[in-house]
Amino acid sequence: MRKIELPGDGLEALFGPHDANLKHIESLLGVRLSTHGQTLVVDGDRETERQVALIFDQLRGLVGEGYPLGQGDVKTAARLLIDSPDLDLKDYFLKGGPRAAGRRRVAPKSVNQRRYLDTIDQCDVVFGVGPAGTGKTYLAMAQAVSYLLAKKVTRIVLARPAVEAGEKLGFLPGDLTEKVNPYLRPLYDALYDMLDAEKAARLIERGTVEVAPLAFMRGRTLNDAFVILDEAQNATSEQMKMFLTRLGFGSKAVITGDITQIDLPGGRSGLVEALKVVRDVEGIGFVYFDDKDVVRHKLVQQIVRAYDAYGAQGSGIPQASQVVRTS
Repeated sequence: MRKIELPGDGLEALFGPHDANLKHIESLLGVRLSTHGQTLVVDGDRETERQVALIFDQLRGLVGEGYPLGQGDVKTAARLLIDSPDLDLKDYFLKGGPRAAGRRRVAPKSVNQRRYLDTIDQCDVVFGVGPAGTGKTYLAMAQAVSYLLAKKVTRIVLARPAVEAGEKLGFLPGDLTEKVNPYLRPLYDALYDMLDAEKAARLIERGTVEVAPLAFMRGRTLNDAFVILDEAQNATSEQMKMFLTRLGFGSKAVITGDITQIDLPGGRSGLVEALKVVRDVEGIGFVYFDDKDVVRHKLVQQIVRAYDAYGAQGSGIPQASQVVRTS
């Protein structure tokens, strides 16, 4: 049993509403936590008690530096320190800090998410590869909106392969735009989460923000643009080469995808090929996410792990580890 003395100010933020943060740490580490005033009592084995002490010691340091703990910060800190015990939360929260993206302030919730945002700042072409729920598209969109509002770029271009998954486009109702819009819906959702509906609609109407199928990129040169290619695992080799050669002056491109969810006939993905072809090109960044970066429902992490384990048994399902990593 170990006792940890905590500061009087900010206890509510540390513990969370109805001690939600303490319950979360209990479930993460398999310990029992109880409170007596400003004292936190930890009941577990020596290693888990040490981990809890590390988490609250660093959180105490953050509060001492004047950092206002926001909703979710304690849970994020716990996950970060369990995965990377040598991490300094002051570097993560105080220096990195939440990033303004329109009406949202986006804070990375894992080391890889922080690395992803930093890599986008540093490199003009970035590949973000990993399973569903790791924030690949959402964080790229946050960076795009931030760059547009700061006038670092003059437009945002969002592209996605319109791969048919069981239905032919010709059988869908409406004209071409109406047929492909369902494929682009996730990009619209992320955009409307960053900007209020009226402003987003105005930017789309003016062409400042363009959402289009990947095939519409052919023959174009994109200058002063922040370009995002989402679901890139469903781009063919030809489409991927075409997209990567659209970049003009003053532009950035972020390519996101999950190589375990390839819907292409034959399964040959332009993303998988591109990761091998351009891995030694200077100025291109690569960030690989895994199940630890999943920020959706906790069951999503377990589902990702289950599929990885199933793929490792020779089921034919590709895994991220099968791609040569350069970072």
